[in-house]
Amino acid sequence: MIKLIVCDVDGTLTDSLVIYSDGNIESKAFSTKDGLILKVLPKLGISVVFLTGRTSEAVFRRAADLGATAICGISDKLPALHELLSSRGILPEECAYIGDDLNDYAAMTVCGFKGAPSDAAADVRQLCDYVSPFKGGYGAVRDVCEQILKRDGKYEEFLRLFTGSL
Repeated sequence: MIKLIVCDVDGTLTDSLVIYSDGNIESKAFSTKDGLILKVLPKLGISVVFLTGRTSEAVFRRAADLGATAICGISDKLPALHELLSSRGILPEECAYIGDDLNDYAAMTVCGFKGAPSDAAADVRQLCDYVSPFKGGYGAVRDVCEQILKRDGKYEEFLRLFTGSL
């Protein structure tokens, strides 16, 4: 049973493009489809953490909007993941990781469920339990999360959150 979903940001929650504007403003585009499911996962007993190598105010803002935690500026994600799991008392098999590139690979290997967008690096896709037909930033995270909920028998409960039946 998954208790924590860890998501990479660039290439997973976004399409991997980083846009710089005048005045040191960095822009990222996030899918509202991904956001909808990430926002309600805590109601199903699943926490959400963004784990990313880059530091961006846009990531902190998106995490805050969704009630997620953002851990930014992480160059080596495996030790950061171990520390996160330990601090929350979560076993590696209770964690799902959604990533797209080689800087996610080592951390993904220890997790109980591994997912990726369709445009993830080939080695990451081969490692995964599920590869979404959607690209990063275009609903891949939503799709992977739905697969996790179906696997863990929580999908009907997820749907009920939108029908007023809970």
